[in-house]
Amino acid sequence: EMIEHVIAEGKQAIVLIPEIALTYQTVMRFYQRFGDRVSIINSRLSKGERYDQMLRAKRGEINVMIGPRSALFTPFERLGLIIIDEEHEGTYKSEQTPRYHAREVAVQRATQEGAYVVMGSATPSLEAFYACECGRYQMLRLRNRTGKQALPEVYVADMREELKHGNRSILSDRLKVLMQDRLEKKEQIMLFLNRRGYAGFVSCRACGYVVKCPHCDVSLSVHRGGKMVCHYCGYETQTVKNCPVCGSPYIGGFRAGTQQIEDLVKREFPQARVLRMDMDTTKNKGGHEKILAKFADEEADIMIGTQMIVKGHDFPNVTLVGVLAADMSLYSDDYRSGERTFQLLTQAAGRAGRGRRPGEVIIQTYSPDHYSIRMAARQDYEGFYEKEMNYRDLMGYPPASQLMAVLMTGSDENKLTTAAEYLKKYAIRVSADGEVQVIGPASPSVGKVNDVYRKVIYLKSEEYQVLVRIKNHMERYIEINRGFANMRIQFDFNPMNIF
Repeated sequence: EMIEHVIAEGKQAIVLIPEIALTYQTVMRFYQRFGDRVSIINSRLSKGERYDQMLRAKRGEINVMIGPRSALFTPFERLGLIIIDEEHEGTYKSEQTPRYHAREVAVQRATQEGAYVVMGSATPSLEAFYACECGRYQMLRLRNRTGKQALPEVYVADMREELKHGNRSILSDRLKVLMQDRLEKKEQIMLFLNRRGYAGFVSCRACGYVVKCPHCDVSLSVHRGGKMVCHYCGYETQTVKNCPVCGSPYIGGFRAGTQQIEDLVKREFPQARVLRMDMDTTKNKGGHEKILAKFADEEADIMIGTQMIVKGHDFPNVTLVGVLAADMSLYSDDYRSGERTFQLLTQAAGRAGRGRRPGEVIIQTYSPDHYSIRMAARQDYEGFYEKEMNYRDLMGYPPASQLMAVLMTGSDENKLTTAAEYLKKYAIRVSADGEVQVIGPASPSVGKVNDVYRKVIYLKSEEYQVLVRIKNHMERYIEINRGFANMRIQFDFNPMNIF
């Protein structure tokens, strides 16, 4: 209705969505309302196709552009409205230089062009909610689902107890019972796993050796067809039968992946029609649309997938959602891990019971007492926000404080280490006493990618402008010192990921 109002005034609108996977359902809704005055843009389009859509926008042939963060740069001459759907999603932050956030760019563009920005989320980012509390944004609350449906009933399954009772399956007893019940009732089920691939890593149970990529500081993942793959540089090799270090035959993959869950579900429920949606099944053009259309037409009973299946989809016949290994994202080396876990679980729960029938959700976890999981089960955003902000305040993390990451990369590890130390000392010298906290330099969680080494320095301050001033000093220092010539240095404010 807002877009219709804007178009009636002769203006145009941009609708940002976080995932290509959401394009199919979103675009169908908009086409039904606005016809061919709608266009889409995403990374799956060829350069020529993207150019054509931008040209249509420039000529005024369309009123609405839908797409991920790059749609922000649509050359509309009469922009009236920018909508950011699922505002909390990390994909709105660019991972390439310049590392902009779509939320900030949208606000800046709207300010310059006299347009409005509307952000929507059931689990707002802490930054957006904090901005509402500070009065920078206006908060509007939707107290009910659109069809007045009740929120789903959420149960937490403690997988430690399952193990004590002799259940070594990745599916809890309660989830199996409910899955059987839904299959008999001809209702649909979604199983969400925060992983891709057949197994997490290959490890020797005799000596503890983990098979790693020779070019990157990460373990290789096992895929079907006897291959081990590096998800950073694409390196592939054959699966090993014996440990390269101690020769033991007790070497194999750990942690279930979507393919393994698919095999298990087909064994447990041979009558079920199963779909799998992850990076591997959607890498071809149109892959998302085919799988989603099949599930929407109820040609499958169970959808198994990674994060892309729990973001904004609307399937009225889904009455059961199972979250497998809910805390897999909880203990990552990232200060946002609690927030991400809460958002993921709450969004996953939101896929159940969207039609006439009530929904149920099973969250399987080894950490049932963690506040992220407890609050997600209660779907209590404000309770979570209060707990998480106390932690951010205590540790000096955004949005309570400002954080700048300086990511340095180079092919010579010794030179990179020396340069990082010099840059840290300079940052301390140009900052006022006690104004900035400097952490590092350290190797990030992945210290080497494709034979290129990485170092990171973090700077914390209560004031954003203080960090901008220090960044400007550091850039000048880098320019006049030849030691930095063969290195790549990037500055990232309030990064979405700890490197």
